[in-house]
Formats: sequence, C-alpha cells, structure tokens
Amino acid sequence: MMMWDRCVARGWRSRLRVATVCCAGVLGSLGVASCSTGAELVTPDVPVLPADTVIAPRDTTARGPTGPFTLGAVLSDSRDWIEYTVGDAPLVIVAPHGGLLSPGELPDRACAECVTINDANTQDLARAIADAFAARTGRRPHLIVNRLHRRKFDANRDRVEATDGEMALDGTWEWLHAAVDTASALAARQWQRGLVIDLHGHGHAIARLELGYLLSAAQLRLSDSTLDVGRAIEGSSIARLARESLSGSTTAALLRGPTSLGGLLQTRGIAAVPSPAAPAPATGDPYFNGGFNTQRHGSRNGGRLDAVQIECHYSGVRDLPENRRAFADTLTSVLIEFMAREYGWAP
Repeated sequence: MMMWDRCVARGWRSRLRVATVCCAGVLGSLGVASCSTGAELVTPDVPVLPADTVIAPRDTTARGPTGPFTLGAVLSDSRDWIEYTVGDAPLVIVAPHGGLLSPGELPDRACAECVTINDANTQDLARAIADAFAARTGRRPHLIVNRLHRRKFDANRDRVEATDGEMALDGTWEWLHAAVDTASALAARQWQRGLVIDLHGHGHAIARLELGYLLSAAQLRLSDSTLDVGRAIEGSSIARLARESLSGSTTAALLRGPTSLGGLLQTRGIAAVPSPAAPAPATGDPYFNGGFNTQRHGSRNGGRLDAVQIECHYSGVRDLPENRRAFADTLTSVLIEFMAREYGWAP
C-alpha cells in the first residue's frame, strides 16, 4: 500500500498540504520558484492536480542545532519556531506547550487525538526558572522552548501526532528533539549526570504539582516495601538515578520520601504528588505521569540524564509574574538540594 493509500485508510489528513497560489510572495514563502514550473512530481497513485497548484515541500531545514555551543548562545531553527539557549549546568529545561505563535501557513491540528489547548504561561515560567537557577548557582540551565501554539504543533508527542501529518513541521520536530539531545549530551560531557525537566501546566481541581516519572497512579499506590523490592523503577524516567543514587535512597524514598523532589517541595509549602503528604494520587484523581519527552529524554531506555515531567497548577505558581518568580526561586532551592544529594553536584 502506497503512502497516499495508507493516509486515506487511517483517516489522516494528507501529508501533502495543497495551496492554490498565484502570488510570487506566497510562492517564495513555500520555497517554490514560480507557477510556471508546475507542481512537484508526484507518484502515479497521487491524484493529478491542476496546473496552478503548488504542493508545499517537505521541510528541508537543518535537522538540529549546529552551534557554536557557547554559554548563553541562543540558537533556533530556520523559522525561529524552536529556541535553544545553551547552558553550562547539569539541568535541561524544556517548555513544550507555552508557545504563542500561530503562523497562517500552518493548518490547525485536527486529529482525533490532538489536544490544542496551551499550558498558559509555562514559557515564561521556564525562563524564570532558568534565570533564578543561574542567579543562585552561577550556572545556567540549558533551555529549549517551543514558540509555536499547541494548535499548530505539539512538542510533547510523537512525530505524527505532533505535526498532525503536516510535512512542513517534520524538520521542526526533528530540530526540537535534536536540541534536547544536544543539551543532554553537553550536560553529560561536562558533569556526567544530570536532569531534564519537562515543564507543563494542568487544570485539575487539586492545586498541587504533579511529578511524572512514567509510573502510573496504580504503581505509585503500591506500598513502599513493594516498590522497593519490585522492578517498576526500571521502567521509570529516573531509572539511572535509581541505580546510581549517591544517597543510596530506596525506590520509595526517591519517589516520595522527605528528600524526594515532592518531599523537598512539600517542606517549602508547595503541595506535590508523589510526596510524603500525598504518596500517590487517590483512585479517581487525575494525574499526569509523564509523556513523550519524558520517555525519549529520560533514562528509561539508557539515557545519560534522568527526566521528570512537572505539571504545575495555575493559581500561585504560573498565574502572575510575581508568583512565577517566587515559584522559580523555590524550585531552584529544591533542585540545588536534590542534585547535591543524589548527583553530588555543586555549582
């Protein structure tokens, strides 16, 4: 079955986005020289299109950042849709759902699985965290920001769902993940170990952070003793930390003990799950346990860096500039303490 047939059979929008144009400016933006050249050559199973129809070409931009990777350098893909600020700390922060750009040349994502609602103010929150961490430690986190609105591009999904089959976004998706891979490699080369934070916002009724380690709510509801002797942690996004923790913490302690991320947040007045006060979501409670980025860029499959998805509630954390700054300061304190204890890292 050819690509066209597969797309139709699965109900996908064709990966060949068609636009009828007669303006040189529009043609230029699509990377096509002129109407006189006609459409790109198509395979015989693709319907014949009118002579004045132009097929948007596959994105042929660079597939990842090429440097130079100097501290503070701001790198971006050719369209300035993905931004990577080079850091020098063993910390990588990714903000996938806070973009505001809605280019007219990109169709809105419309697949059945597509979520198109943004995580409000998470781009600003990610920048505030990076700034607070740099101010406190003298080391700047690597920061990757998706600047596109989620209705155009989802930066926390596999390629097909992220782009909804829009071929012009293939390179964007590749550049994004190449940037995270590059940041992780630089952090690992400099520090050997480190942490990726995939930063999100949730709208659930319970006002608390949801810390996602790729463990389900049901797994988190297991007893400490069951978690400690079981192998669930091997499928988590902190699998490497569980093997190489300098503190020697047990699985349960890493996930929800007093010195876990949730425990350290709790002592500073920020509710989180899992934590000592909320070891696991109760049955029926909504909970995000991590998504595509946490899987791809954590240590579940042997990555050098661990990863955690942090889902932030709105009020008091990401609603107002002063609250974002206050939360960024608190999270910085938590990260410094956690990374010193578990990774032996000091600025």
